[in-house]
Amino acid sequence: MAADPSARRADSPFSRLRPAARVQPWILTYHSVGDPRHDPYGITVSPGRLDRQLAWLRSRRLTGVGVSALLRADACARQRLVGLTFDDGYADFVQEALPVLRRYGCTATVFVLPGRPAGSNAWDPLGPRKPLLTAREIRHVADAGMEIGSHGLLHRHLTALTDEELHAETHRSRELIQEITGTAPEGFCYPYGTVDRRVMDAVREAGYGYGCALAPAAPLGAFALPRTHVSHADRGVRLRVKELRHAWRYGSGYGSGYGPEGVSPTVAPTGGHR
Repeated sequence: MAADPSARRADSPFSRLRPAARVQPWILTYHSVGDPRHDPYGITVSPGRLDRQLAWLRSRRLTGVGVSALLRADACARQRLVGLTFDDGYADFVQEALPVLRRYGCTATVFVLPGRPAGSNAWDPLGPRKPLLTAREIRHVADAGMEIGSHGLLHRHLTALTDEELHAETHRSRELIQEITGTAPEGFCYPYGTVDRRVMDAVREAGYGYGCALAPAAPLGAFALPRTHVSHADRGVRLRVKELRHAWRYGSGYGSGYGPEGVSPTVAPTGGHR
């Protein structure tokens, strides 16, 4: 039987993170924060809508934090926390998202692409082209108290790569982020949200402490954390429905408490852009 990819090595530098294989916390997925018009993928949220979404979380007595902070929290504290993640490392995070997060006393994990510093989202065939964070801006985001994680080097489908390419996307991206921020990242986010055991093993072996997916087909655990996509259309009612759906799928919820221990169903990955 293959080793459980969520198991921690005794010498792992991230063994302090609490395992998430049994009770899945709620983690929200954002991308770009700006003008949501002309966005064919529905991944852009306006600053005003982000403000209202964080206000809704506050009304539920929930505080947004980065994933590492969420995983370190004990079971009682975690019921009052929700993970906030921003994929792709768009440059608009500095001007648009960061002020809103600060207003509500929230932190977040920003998953960047160190292989595309100051580049753009060239992987999106339909555009529009958006600039990505520069190395200097990534340092600024880290200095502002946000967690910096890896999204790989170039935003590629990791499950389709050769072993050599996968090694570069996981190991080299971690090295580059450490060069930029001075700290090796604890988290890895799988581009497009898809992951399998081979990819999880590569991420674990690279030294990361956790991996974020969307709706992973692989067994859930610290290296296949499910997340909830947030769009500009999401207001209070829609967010509440997504919260309840997450609780139903993964055995955890907020306000009504967590689900029973050991509930971690396997679901198929979703398609689309991530």
